[in-house]
Amino acid sequence: KKTTFTPLHETITDKFDSTTMGKDYYQILGIQKSATDDDIKKAYKKAALKWHPDRNPNNKEKAEEKFKEVAEAYEVLSDKNKREIFDRFGEEGLKNGASGGGPGGMPEGFPGGFRSGGMPGGSFRFNPSSAESIFEQFFGGMGGMGGMGGMGGMGGGRGGGMRFNFGGDDSDEDMGSPFGGMGGMGGMGGMPGMGRRSRGPMKAEPIHQKFSCTLEDLYKGCTKKMKITKTLLDPTGKSTNVEKILTINVKPGWKPGTKITFEREGDERPGEEPADIIFELAQKDHPIFKRDGNNLLLTTTMTLKQALTNPVVEFTTLDGRKLRITISEIVRPDLKQTIKGEGMPIAKTPGTKGDLIISFNITFPKTLSSEQKEKLAAALP
Repeated sequence: KKTTFTPLHETITDKFDSTTMGKDYYQILGIQKSATDDDIKKAYKKAALKWHPDRNPNNKEKAEEKFKEVAEAYEVLSDKNKREIFDRFGEEGLKNGASGGGPGGMPEGFPGGFRSGGMPGGSFRFNPSSAESIFEQFFGGMGGMGGMGGMGGMGGGRGGGMRFNFGGDDSDEDMGSPFGGMGGMGGMGGMPGMGRRSRGPMKAEPIHQKFSCTLEDLYKGCTKKMKITKTLLDPTGKSTNVEKILTINVKPGWKPGTKITFEREGDERPGEEPADIIFELAQKDHPIFKRDGNNLLLTTTMTLKQALTNPVVEFTTLDGRKLRITISEIVRPDLKQTIKGEGMPIAKTPGTKGDLIISFNITFPKTLSSEQKEKLAAALP
């Protein structure tokens, strides 16, 4: 039986016609097809901040979908090879792939081919990375994502400097889990677990250390200087211990659990890349206020007489202001009084604050004379 072959470009063209192009990544980012790398980065930054779920608490489901879409669009269009495939074959061609043909299993016209996860030959299928991971990469100061695909956890970034992500339930303008060191791995093709390991030295496990801030520190912002001692190696392999100061600029509104990463600041050892040092924020207890996310909680004690006749709350704020709040109603033990804009600063939206929520502890008299009881009975409905 004679074997026949269909030219690869015909197969792909039939499979990915204009009716199955799927998403338009250019439209999702609001850019032209001729957009430059800078245009793509600017568009992603604007769209990612607009649609981050934490910034859309009242429309979270839609925001999550949009957030994923803009991340996927950025991941494709910021990578030369993925973008070229998308321009020719659309989303379907990018995700459903093709096999056989020229080098790397891609159609003619792709110099050197575009290989699945860096594997020789075979077929290519694009699997989008986590939207949160892309966001962390972008806003953590690590530049464009390149072809990171699904390569999470494949070793640390080579450059020095600081990365950070916000902890707590409102992970921050730079949010989510620790970054996991994905720098310097561009062009890996996006196939989870398929890329080759770096031939360079293995990276040491990160060093975790907590640092504490008062509630006043986190309200106003502050600078923390962390002194470390590390081992350095000279070209001959001789080790020397040196001291270094690492500076953390705490922004107003940071939450417990916020992690600050200093890359490659651990000890130098032969055949091993220095570890990252990760500082995690711990919040000290305050004698008056408690924190609940972006809100502050205050419990005040007043007598029954005050609660019934002249309920006034006086206190000093975390930034030193004296506030006097007059309660316009009779104070009941279950009453919650909310003072808008007197809570903690919101790190992701500078200039805005949460609320202050006041609870009341009413103290009752231990005894009353007969005359007092009569007057009280006559006064009360």
